[in-house]
Amino acid sequence: MTLFTLLLVLGWERLFKLGEHWQLDHRLESVFLHRRHFSMIRTLLMMVLAMAITTLVIWSLKGVLFGVVQLLFWIMTGLLCIGAGSVRLHYHSYLKAASHDDAAAHQAMAAELTLIHGVPVECSEREYLRELQNALIWINFRFYLAPLFWFVIGGPWGPVLLVGYAFLRAWQSWLAKHQTPIARAQSGVDGILHVVDWVPVRLAGVAYALLGHGEKALPAWFASLTDRHRSQYQVLTSLAQFSLERDPHTDKVETPRIAVALAKRISLVLVVVVALLTIYGTLV
Repeated sequence: MTLFTLLLVLGWERLFKLGEHWQLDHRLESVFLHRRHFSMIRTLLMMVLAMAITTLVIWSLKGVLFGVVQLLFWIMTGLLCIGAGSVRLHYHSYLKAASHDDAAAHQAMAAELTLIHGVPVECSEREYLRELQNALIWINFRFYLAPLFWFVIGGPWGPVLLVGYAFLRAWQSWLAKHQTPIARAQSGVDGILHVVDWVPVRLAGVAYALLGHGEKALPAWFASLTDRHRSQYQVLTSLAQFSLERDPHTDKVETPRIAVALAKRISLVLVVVVALLTIYGTLV
């Protein structure tokens, strides 16, 4: 059921998921709106509550109409948690503005895309475009690769882990957009996601490393296995840049397009790997 649900969700997301309607991040904004006190304990309690509700629903739907209702719930959960509908709109708006040399508009969209980690102050245009590439690589990880990992690794309880991860992602994004850096730090969400992302980042990183320059990328990936100091964002994007370093970071339209094309290739490769492993496990 996991593979069938995953393929259906990804296909639907690519064809029809535009905007915020089918996105958990948007649905949770009304819940986050009245939060005034921030701590890691509160963040963990909210995440556990979201996972507990999902567990209760899965358990209550078990066996109803021969499992059809539970399957529909799996699909609905996948649609809410996997995919970057609104972020994709920002990306297309950026490309449109950049292609028309509308500096104010494309910088505003770039600010939306780099919301979580930002861009260094007073950087050159080449460095700016490189950071935009990194932000797009990270968006693909946060909205596709990491949710895919938790959905698959969870087995029959995949939606529970998926909702837990999507909740943390939504909470971090809301804090970055609507609260101060102090409130975000107090919430502890960055530290929790640093731990949660450790394994998925290494799995995605090896895919980027294999597509990059092997003599540099693979040693860097092995070094990342014992790296406890850099953020997961830095680990993943540094590995991805081995696959992007041959491309010039000079064109404000083509540079992000190249990063998105690479991210899509990585997503496709990992979905194929999951499918093959699932089929092999079924046959064996």
